Formats: sequence, C-alpha cells, structure tokens
Amino acid sequence: MSESGLPASWEVRHSNSKNLPYYFNPETKESRWEPPSGTDTEKLKNYMAVNHTPTARPDAAGQAEGKIRCSHLLVKHSGSRRPSSWREAEITRSKEEAIEILKGYEQRIQEGESLGDIAVSESDCSSARKKGDLGFFGHGEMQKEFEDAAFALEPGQVSSVVETASGVHLIQRVQ
Repeated sequence: MSESGLPASWEVRHSNSKNLPYYFNPETKESRWEPPSGTDTEKLKNYMAVNHTPTARPDAAGQAEGKIRCSHLLVKHSGSRRPSSWREAEITRSKEEAIEILKGYEQRIQEGESLGDIAVSESDCSSARKKGDLGFFGHGEMQKEFEDAAFALEPGQVSSVVETASGVHLIQRVQ
C-alpha cells in the first residue's frame, strides 16, 4: 500500500483530455477512472486533497505558480497504453516505426515548421485540435518521463523523442 492508499504498483495520473485524475498501473498498462479494488479510500481521499486539487489559476503574467505550459506531438504505436486515436481506430505500427515518424517531424521543426502546425494533423492526442497545447501543469500531473523532459526544457525549446506509456512525443515548452 502506497502513501496514496492505492494497491502496490498503482499510481494517480492526470488526464489532459478530461482534466481529471485517473488511476494507472505501469506494470500491466491498465488505466481506469475508478480506484482499483484494494484501495484504502480514506487514505486516497486525503492524498487526492493534498496532491490533486484543481489546477492553479494563472497569475497576472499568465503563469500558474509552479506550473509550466507545453504543447506536444504524440505518435502512438501498438504497445501504447491505448493503441487508437482520433486519427486511427487501431494503431498497429511498431514503436520503432513511431520513433522514425516522430524523427521526421523533428526534422521538419528544425527546418522551420511549427510543432503546433504539425500536431493539428499528425498528433495522435486529442490535444491536436489545440495545436498540441496541454495547458498549464505542475509536478505529478503528467507521466513521469513526460514531466521530467518538459521541466528540463526552457521556454520555446523542443525536446528530442520522449517515450511514455502513451507513445512517443516531441514536447515544446511554451511558458
């Protein structure tokens, strides 16, 4: 049992499309909206109150305290947590193929295209309609690999390929 009250190997993550927390098991790749069986609900309630309160309001400069803003371009593959998207009902490409596709987008960005313009038509994330904009987020709200890469970027900078359970990403820090 973890400090969150969730059974071993379960963690709380944050859904950008619904702006809600969800429960994820990285070992089995299972995700769900409801707490898994065996959860200490009282402990979970306290953990959620401290760690997953509603998103902070931006200050006068448009910055949410302790939070950054990023856009991303996601390419899913057959091993992704949910191998489907608004673009394809069933994604069958390999992770290696997804990385090659993403490297092609990375090259286009280096040649002057914007990540957002590519994301609109090519990203497998529902954020594509917003040019990949994920809004403000803080520590603990994204998958760890994504968060680590995003917080390491300077505003305007684009990451190299970042792998998460969702697929492979290019991340651009906006603020």
